[in-house]
Amino acid sequence: MTATPASALAVTSPVHVVDGAPTVVHTLGDPDGAPVLALHGLRGSHHGLAPLASRLAGYRVVVPDLPGFGASPPFTDRTHDVDGYARWASALLADLGPDTVLLGHSFGSIVAAAVCAAAATTPRALVLVNPIAEPASGAGGVTGLGTAATALLHSGAARLGLDGLLRHRLLADAATVSMTTTRDPLLRHWISDEHRAHFGTFATTASLLECFRAAGSGSVRPWAPRITVPTLLLAGARDRVAPPAGQHALAAAFADARLVLLPRTGHLVHYEAPAWAAREIRGFVAR
Repeated sequence: MTATPASALAVTSPVHVVDGAPTVVHTLGDPDGAPVLALHGLRGSHHGLAPLASRLAGYRVVVPDLPGFGASPPFTDRTHDVDGYARWASALLADLGPDTVLLGHSFGSIVAAAVCAAAATTPRALVLVNPIAEPASGAGGVTGLGTAATALLHSGAARLGLDGLLRHRLLADAATVSMTTTRDPLLRHWISDEHRAHFGTFATTASLLECFRAAGSGSVRPWAPRITVPTLLLAGARDRVAPPAGQHALAAAFADARLVLLPRTGHLVHYEAPAWAAREIRGFVAR
């Protein structure tokens, strides 16, 4: 197993006030390195991106818990949607400066793209890991049915006040099954443990539902034509959440983008292939 437990990697995790929102910000890697701002996906936290961040040698990787997830409290002055998170992330990017590489995974890829398209401070480069090429709510087949069922579960649990149901480990196990493709039993077991430990660390059912709706209806595609910085798309060839069929069209929508598909990998590139992803990112930024 090549993955590294996230708890062993955090260098600092102070609480910052970012655009008025208290935020737990973890800094990993080289304190004097060039900055990378990494945004995790729906129901994630900094733990998910730690295996990738730990392999970006020479970089200072800043991984916040998005407000409403991990140890960060929810927003009190805005909705937990793409616009709300983009405004917050833009403030973080401005603090880090224009030499920053902006990275986003899954829902974080949508937020990162929105930031990059509109921010007064543009990043040095944009890296999207398992980018959402098309809205999940519009997907067909098995993916569409799974999205509809998950949406019904979330909205029903929220309406009935069943917070515990949305934190239950069976949902974490379902996420592991749907998103993990590795056949390595030790790695699968570790990913399952990570999901069970962190999948339910959202602040409130209301904030989770807002973010879930934004994630299901959004994609990177509308923002891509407005992004001019060099962009790297790292996608899984067996990704059922963001299928590879849409990734080529997404890459073509950017002014300057490179798409790399990893065979036999799904929606958890940062867990299943962090060393590969780190090599691709280092090489891309160096070029």
